[in-house]
Amino acid sequence: MNPFVLGVDLDGVCGDFTEAFKHVVADELGVPVESLPTNRSWGFDEWGLAPDTLGELLRTAAVKHRMLAKMEPIVGAVESLWRLSDAGVWIRIVTHRLYVNWSHAVVVADTVAWLDRVQIPYRDICFLGAKPDVACDCYIDDAPHNVKALRASGNQVICFGQPYNTDIAQPRMDSWDEVEDYVLHLAANGGHQVQIQLPGFPVHVDRLASVQRPDPS
Repeated sequence: MNPFVLGVDLDGVCGDFTEAFKHVVADELGVPVESLPTNRSWGFDEWGLAPDTLGELLRTAAVKHRMLAKMEPIVGAVESLWRLSDAGVWIRIVTHRLYVNWSHAVVVADTVAWLDRVQIPYRDICFLGAKPDVACDCYIDDAPHNVKALRASGNQVICFGQPYNTDIAQPRMDSWDEVEDYVLHLAANGGHQVQIQLPGFPVHVDRLASVQRPDPS
């Protein structure tokens, strides 16, 4: 067996981090959500947050608001990952969420709870800071510094399109449909065994609709 291993980031790739964080910041600072633009830079400069304030708000989001267990998935992520998994792609979650000191138990538990709640398939999970090569055939990430560092080490990396990474070179994709097609192409061309769903059969991910997701609150 020679599975194709896809390293998948979470925030900004599978989960709508910006939208979730907007509501936390608005609540904590007492400002309208509409005053916090979605079209923002990596450092949230458009939100007028000092670095110390940003760090504290990230901690508050994770620990007080339990945001990492509640954010909405990015459109198409769950469905595409199920189809890729069903085709034989090994999904390896590679995420940097341990940025909140002394709250790792909450962050890890909420991450796993979120993956279960939105029903993202995965075989293993890595919690990392700076993302090194963790033996994946391809990575997908939105953070400009992670994409550049992984590519500099010779890795195949898809940049998932966000407003803060528009200067990153191709391959850069704005939807999970694009990602799915690209990954299957890479896997097939690399000699990995993939099996596309047969035409005429119901979409396999429809099984998700029959499972009631628990209330995260």
